[in-house]
Amino acid sequence: MSQIHSSAIIEDGAIIGKDVSIGAYCIIESGVSIDDGTTIANHACIYGNTTIGKNNKIFSHAVLGSIPQDLKFDGEEVELIIGDNNSIREFTLINPGTKGGGSKTIIGNNNLLMGHVHLGHDVIVGDNVVIANTCAIAGHVEIDNNAVIGGMSGIHQFCKIGTHVMIGAGSLVTQDIPPYTLAEGSHAVVRTLNINGLRRRFNKEIIGELKKAFKLVFDSNDSIQESAKILFENSDNEHIKIFAQFITNTKRGIPYKRKHNG
Repeated sequence: MSQIHSSAIIEDGAIIGKDVSIGAYCIIESGVSIDDGTTIANHACIYGNTTIGKNNKIFSHAVLGSIPQDLKFDGEEVELIIGDNNSIREFTLINPGTKGGGSKTIIGNNNLLMGHVHLGHDVIVGDNVVIANTCAIAGHVEIDNNAVIGGMSGIHQFCKIGTHVMIGAGSLVTQDIPPYTLAEGSHAVVRTLNINGLRRRFNKEIIGELKKAFKLVFDSNDSIQESAKILFENSDNEHIKIFAQFITNTKRGIPYKRKHNG
């Protein structure tokens, strides 16, 4: 049975699942759907056409689904879709999509969004992603599964962050960051593989192959994209192909400074 505080405002039309807890002074608008087992703490506000899955934990003063911070937005129908088992901490702000970006902001499953995080319009976040405190993620950004974004970092619009990436704290990301790598700095550049993160999920053999791939692409005298294309065509390893294809397909470029010999 759901527990809804008497001071919460739940508009007619809102869909509330089983065993949902809604705290004091929350506002839930009519277009919102909240699935079973989700808890919403005091003063959280959920607006617009927002769909929230099962067993999410939404903390105090989070604001989900308020209109996009985009001057082109003209009241069109847009959505925010949040999956299951996410933890959305205090004062986090997530905007829905815009017509120019597909009209949807999509958050996957099992993610941790720490306090004061902002996800802009048309952002896509995969599964098992950690975004630390006070990060600002601009519109149209894509963050793939198992990425970690260090605190106080900013990601420029239209950037793509690959799977198993680590972004160091306080970084400013203005280009695409390839899967399995670590990037940091202002402006952020790819430094090395995300070794600590990879050790949590992969065996030594896979990590060894990724080390060889990284060296082949980033230490070659050829262009990064040309090296990645050759790597993709000559490897049967799933992870190497993911790494190489991302670099080959980049639109914003890969930020990397080659080491100078001598």
